[in-house]
Amino acid sequence: VQLVESGGGLVQAGGSLRLSCVASGCTRSNYVMGWFRQAPGKEREFVAAIGWGGGAIYSPDSVQGRFTISRDNAKNTVYLQVNSLKSEDTAVYYCAAKFGSDSTRPNEYDYWGQGTLVTVSS
Repeated sequence: VQLVESGGGLVQAGGSLRLSCVASGCTRSNYVMGWFRQAPGKEREFVAAIGWGGGAIYSPDSVQGRFTISRDNAKNTVYLQVNSLKSEDTAVYYCAAKFGSDSTRPNEYDYWGQGTLVTVSS
């Protein structure tokens, strides 16, 4: 399974972005897609995940209702809408995939994209 993220960039505080992740090479359905982020000097942290049927979980600490995850199974794509961006949201955002149940733990995901950088200027 290959994952390719896009949509990152430089945005002013208070702005919005929509990140996308396209999956390819997967011969099985029913996989969970997740978004993680890693700021400079910090560990990778969970942001959100969504199951095949659209059920989603979020990290309350990091996103506080500002982020929305969604997916289009016909396009093998997962999205992360990020609103009201803050400087502390600056990070590389990674897409990840796993089979089975959803999870907030990075080590439970089997496939990762290369990441897309989001930089929020204050």
